[in-house]
Amino acid sequence: MSDHVRDLASVREATDRLLAAVGTLDNAAVTEPSRLPGWSRGHVLAHLARNADALVNVLEGRPMYESARSRDADIERDAPRGLREQLGDVQDSAERFRRLGAEDADWARTVELRNGVKDRASNVPFRRWTEVELHHVDLGIGYELEDLSAEFTQREINFLAKRFRDHPGLPPLLIKQDDGRMISTGAVQSYTLEEIKSGAGGPPPLGIVVKGRQADLLGWLAGRRDGGALTVDRGSLPPLPPL
Repeated sequence: MSDHVRDLASVREATDRLLAAVGTLDNAAVTEPSRLPGWSRGHVLAHLARNADALVNVLEGRPMYESARSRDADIERDAPRGLREQLGDVQDSAERFRRLGAEDADWARTVELRNGVKDRASNVPFRRWTEVELHHVDLGIGYELEDLSAEFTQREINFLAKRFRDHPGLPPLLIKQDDGRMISTGAVQSYTLEEIKSGAGGPPPLGIVVKGRQADLLGWLAGRRDGGALTVDRGSLPPLPPL
C-alpha cells in the first residue's frame, strides 16, 4: 500500500536537494543543454514547475493539463528565464503541491492523469518524487542514477516493469537484478520469484533475460541509458515504448 505521507516527505527532500544543486549554477548554465534531447536545463526546470501545478490540478479533480499543446507551450515560454526566476518558480510550485498534500483528503480515491491514465490519489506523491529525482539527473549537474536511494530505485523499477507488462510491442522479458530479485515484464504473465523457483503454474517464463545493477536497469527502463551495461541472454535488448 502506498504511504503518501512518507512519499510527500521524500518529495520535499528531493526538491530541496535539487534546488540546492541548481542554486550553484548561473544564468548561462541554465541555458545549456540538458541530457534530454532538444531541452535546455531551463526546459527541465520549467517542466518541473508546471508538473507540480499539473499534479495539483489532478488532486483537485481538474484535467492535468489543458491540452498537450498548452503543456508544451508553457514549457517553451518558461524555459528561457534566468536562474533566480527558475528557482523561484520551482520552489513556489513545489510549495503549492506540498500544501495541498498536507490537507485532509480521500487518498484512496481514483484520479485521472494525462492521456486518460487513472491511478489512486495516494500514488500521486510517488509520481511527483519520480519527476523530481529523474529530472535532477537529466540536468547533468553531478547527480546520477547511482545517487538515488535504493528504495526509490527499486520502486521505480517495479513501477516501470508493471507499466510495460503485457505491452503488445514487447517480447517476454525477465529482469534479474544483481541482488537476486526477478521481475517479469513485456508480453508475459507476472511470475513471483517463488513460482519461478518452484515451477508452480508451469515452466518459468521464456524470453529475453536482462541482468544488471539497479541503476543501469532503471536507466534503461526510464530511457536514460541505452542498456549497454546490462547483460542479455536469449536475444537482444528490445526498444522500449515511450514513457
